[in-house]
Amino acid sequence: RGDILSATKEDVEKFLDGNPAFAQGYFNKKLTPGALSVMAGISESKVDFGMLQELGQIEEGQILFDLIKEMQENVNMEKVVFKILKRIVALIQADRCSLFMYRERNGIAELATRLFNITTESELDDCVVHPDHEIVFPLDLGVVGNVAQTKKHVNLKDVNESSHFSSFVDDLTEYKTRNILASPIMNGEDVVAVIMALNKTTGPHFTTEDEDLFLKYLRIATLNLKIYQLNYLYNCETRKGQVLLWSANKVFEELTDIERQFHKALYTVRAYLNCDRYSVGLLDMTKEKEFFDIWPVLMGDQPPYSGPLTPDGREVIFYKVIDYILHGKEDIKVIAYSEPLDDSGWTIKNVLSMPIVNMTEDIVGVATFYNRKDGKPFDQQDEELMEAMTNFLGWSHLNTDTYDRMKMIENRKDIAQDMVLYHVKCRDDEIQNILKTRQYFNREPCDCEEEEFLQILKKELPGPKKFEIYEFGFSDFDCTELELVMCAIQMFYEVGVVKKFQVPQEVLVRFMYSISKGYRKMPYHNWRHGFNVGQTMFTLLTTGNMKRYYTDLEVMAMITSAFLHDIDHRGTNNLYQVKSGNPLAKLHGSSVLERHHLEFSKFLLADESLNIYQNLNRRQNEHAIHLMDIAIIATDLQLYFKKRTMFQKIVDLSKTYEDEKKWVDWMSLETTRKEIVLAMMMTACDLSALTKPWEVQSKVALSEAAEFWVQGDLEREVLENQPITMMDRNCAGELPKLQCGFIDFVCTFVYKELSRFHPAIQPMYDGMLNNRKEWKAKQEEYEAQQAILKAQSGQSGRYTIAL
Repeated sequence: RGDILSATKEDVEKFLDGNPAFAQGYFNKKLTPGALSVMAGISESKVDFGMLQELGQIEEGQILFDLIKEMQENVNMEKVVFKILKRIVALIQADRCSLFMYRERNGIAELATRLFNITTESELDDCVVHPDHEIVFPLDLGVVGNVAQTKKHVNLKDVNESSHFSSFVDDLTEYKTRNILASPIMNGEDVVAVIMALNKTTGPHFTTEDEDLFLKYLRIATLNLKIYQLNYLYNCETRKGQVLLWSANKVFEELTDIERQFHKALYTVRAYLNCDRYSVGLLDMTKEKEFFDIWPVLMGDQPPYSGPLTPDGREVIFYKVIDYILHGKEDIKVIAYSEPLDDSGWTIKNVLSMPIVNMTEDIVGVATFYNRKDGKPFDQQDEELMEAMTNFLGWSHLNTDTYDRMKMIENRKDIAQDMVLYHVKCRDDEIQNILKTRQYFNREPCDCEEEEFLQILKKELPGPKKFEIYEFGFSDFDCTELELVMCAIQMFYEVGVVKKFQVPQEVLVRFMYSISKGYRKMPYHNWRHGFNVGQTMFTLLTTGNMKRYYTDLEVMAMITSAFLHDIDHRGTNNLYQVKSGNPLAKLHGSSVLERHHLEFSKFLLADESLNIYQNLNRRQNEHAIHLMDIAIIATDLQLYFKKRTMFQKIVDLSKTYEDEKKWVDWMSLETTRKEIVLAMMMTACDLSALTKPWEVQSKVALSEAAEFWVQGDLEREVLENQPITMMDRNCAGELPKLQCGFIDFVCTFVYKELSRFHPAIQPMYDGMLNNRKEWKAKQEEYEAQQAILKAQSGQSGRYTIAL
């Protein structure tokens, strides 16, 4: 009895471990329903078991239920995991547990303490690690790093036997680690955290049962950490979306200045950036060294520049840092030691710095973010968020850059247009060649009245009969270019539009004079060609009686368009503009030259001193410009072929009307049909040289061929292509044949149908037929000569062979 009373706890444990059968029978006998009801806190009538394992299951279920309930009631991850780890410490009799959270910074993975040294007596606030006191493990250091790297749990019975164990934490905390039970917390294939238990308190090491129990409870911790991780990632993506959305909103509000653009974008999204302060430094790449700044360096008076360079190799004139804080803006001088930087005591704890890169991958600035709001270091998600924002800001730099380039191009365009206008626009001394105010009144045009202008023009203009401007067979050979300008002015008076639409007479003279200067000195596409097309349009409207379908405003627009239709022609066709890569071809997708002539015409009319439409109301002006669009673009022969069938139907329809007045009234209201007829009239005017008397046509054809041959030379020399026969000066003898083919394929239809439409236009058709007859005779003459030469060459060859 004395021995039994003197037995120690260790003796009892040793006896029970050595006699498991006795221990099992003892507990089966003593653990009655009454005893279990007292232990479980329930009535004895509800206890229908007698085994300790069943009681353990009830207790464990209650514990798990309490933990899940805690997870539902608390969004604080640290609080829930703390309770779980505290329970694990008690169940497996560990000395302490710790939680290490996985993160990446600067692309390097690491583990940092979040909950440290949890024991059965610990309080949450004592175990939560402040960011300033984190212990950080890289994945290649310590058991915890190895667990995260291998993604497998470990049970080290003796840490001295593990090559991965590192004692630096023991040395830091003056603690002795004997054994470790650790496991990774996974979210799919990604490590979220590592939980580690240290030092079995009731045994030499953690057993397999401890390991199973440890892993079982970690499932609850894993669920909580997964929820935390997903919630964190969701918040990060939400913030990223808000940052990009608001940045885009503000970036496109400001296009004129990059600093204002960045300020608006960053100030708007400051709430989403998760940092105390941020700054943006921009490289000033707008200034270049002038030659007088380089002279002192070249003379040896100053040392060469050795500072930072812009991406394109220029010196950085200044590096501007603009700092924005949550409620204002301050200039902050970043220093290298941890002291307050301003009167508020603000210090730099952690920094995330990102380059701002534009679309061409040049660095245009640097964005720096200071001190994450929750005190933790910036992590991978912060890096991705900031990188997305800086990338967007860098790309948006293209907006201001493009705006600056656009403004620069506009300025250059304005300068170029001013230069063109200076050379094209009728000068004050030139206008005196027609509107001779100095000679008649000893005054400048600006000091004269409209009636005085009319007096001068009545005396100076040639009148309609001198040069026969109403005739289809008109020839400009006996006229100077200045006389052609005066004839063109006369036509506006003849159709009565000057008085009706209050066209300023000085403006009209300047306008027509400027048109004549706008045509280049080309062999064919020169002012004489432009005038002839305008004169033919005038003749079609008056002599040809086509005017009856159109209003006076439309007549004025049609005659004006005819004079302007080839202004600034380059002497080469549309195809050459495309093949040579001319900027006109890049600017205009189709009808390249025609669209250029139209734009040049509008450019002249945009000058108030040349705008003959200036007294029209808005609707009249729009209608006149619309007709100019149709008329000038219609001179593209590719479009002519598309309209031929439509025009033929109009001609056929006109023959069904017996009452001519009804036809005219109906046709006058059909806008589309009038525009089709206008297009055919422009083609007829443009090709009207083929309807002139033979002595005129033959000379014009030679000048036209000379221009084609110049293009052929360019194709051969510049494009290194063999020109077509029409453009090849080596095939000059083929000109009659080419003229006959052009008349048959292009011209015959338009003049035949126009003469059928209006018999008054028959002289044009007859003139074309006569010219075809002449060209056919020339063709036959040439072919006969060629046949003789070929025969002579053949005989000579046979004679040579006979010899």
